[in-house]
Amino acid sequence: MTRALQAGTPPRRRRAMMGLLDADGWTWASVKAVIWFILIIILLAYIPDRAYYFTVNRTLDIGLLAWSPVNFCPPENDTLPCPAPAGSVIPWQPSPAELALPAARTAGAVAQVGTKLLYIGGSDGSAPTTTTYVADAEKGTLTAWVDGPALPDARTDAAAAVVGSTVYLVGGTGSDGKAVDTIWTLTYDQDAKTFGAWESIQDFALPAARAALAAIPVSDGLLVVGGFGPDGTPQGSVWKSTLDTKGVLGAFSDQAALLDPVAGASMAQVGDFVWVWGGTDANGPSGAVQRGEIGIPKTVETPAPDAPIVPEQLLAWAVSDGANMPPRAGAAGFSANGALYALGGTDGSGPKNQLYWTVPTAKGEIDGWKHLDQTDLPATGLVGGAAVVTGVNAFVIGGETKDGVQTGSVRANLAPQEPFFQAGLVGVVVPALRIDGEIGQQLGYLSAAGAGTVNSVILILIGWAYAHPDTVRGWIDRRRRRRG
Repeated sequence: MTRALQAGTPPRRRRAMMGLLDADGWTWASVKAVIWFILIIILLAYIPDRAYYFTVNRTLDIGLLAWSPVNFCPPENDTLPCPAPAGSVIPWQPSPAELALPAARTAGAVAQVGTKLLYIGGSDGSAPTTTTYVADAEKGTLTAWVDGPALPDARTDAAAAVVGSTVYLVGGTGSDGKAVDTIWTLTYDQDAKTFGAWESIQDFALPAARAALAAIPVSDGLLVVGGFGPDGTPQGSVWKSTLDTKGVLGAFSDQAALLDPVAGASMAQVGDFVWVWGGTDANGPSGAVQRGEIGIPKTVETPAPDAPIVPEQLLAWAVSDGANMPPRAGAAGFSANGALYALGGTDGSGPKNQLYWTVPTAKGEIDGWKHLDQTDLPATGLVGGAAVVTGVNAFVIGGETKDGVQTGSVRANLAPQEPFFQAGLVGVVVPALRIDGEIGQQLGYLSAAGAGTVNSVILILIGWAYAHPDTVRGWIDRRRRRRG
């Protein structure tokens, strides 16, 4: 039996998305559900979040910025590219004459305890000295230097490290011009805000004499690396002193030796790695970068809960030609925000003024060293300056130029500002209010709560409109008739 077609025009099914989908089908329903889900997240999460950060941040990101061809940076960045490369510093500025050291010094050691900054020993250009100068590091600058406790004997090319409230002055060159094995301590009284006198600790010294060595505090002690030995040659020795349960440093133990013996190098710990860069090796100024892995040996079994804590060790060193920097001896090296820096120094031809920096990855990899002309020293080159990081600023104090030993210092801000406006392909950065302190936090919470409340009301009204289409359509028709 043949079935006849119904009379008249058959009903046409509604289509959505330019006719691609059945308006009454599951596919279009799923698309609408996803759209509504995203809209709800934007209204109830993203916009309140942006409202909070618009109140407390200097800038606000809207959307996914990706690559931005349009960038505007604040004038505080001076002549840096916009945006500033990661790890770059705002150009160096000489400190005013009022903040000069009381006397010219080079190859001294610098340390910070609380807000107190110490410049220890060093050479006046002809001989080691016994002076300790003290200044306060306040609000991104320094107060005038004053005389602090004198050293028991003259020292230059020593290393300084701070453990707790105690400064350790390690090794160096003595008044007779020879390397020494002494370790002196200076303790800061936090309550009285004063220093005591330099003292030696009974039976606590380096295993051998070292000058121009590097020393840093680590999580459970003090690490000492390299330096010139008694015969004046660079050494590869690595020693570690571990804190006991009373917080007292014990005798030094041998660790994995450097692959390239070096003296006058810079050293810092970043994550699980110890980095040693620059200095002088057997061939003269060195550009080698040596990476040491610090941790517990894998051969050590997991101790019982009540067993003594196994001290960390310097497990092994690694080098890579791709990680090397230009050869520099006597550079002012420091680390900040996960980056390594080397300022000035000499390659054997005289003082240099360049700043080089690199940002190692979490895996301990370095993809070359960066340099910008804008971040070089503003004047002549510098050798033997002592670097210290306090807050967002780095200071390089003293040192020697082609004109002789210096009393002054230079300062650079380590936190260039991000662009205050950026326009990308799928996003934009705009200026925000940046209300600081507790008031800003509370106003930010109110902004987020207000945005969330308003958006919730909007969603409720939209839902009511969809649930009452006839009422909404009638209201729209009445509005149109009134306008007509």
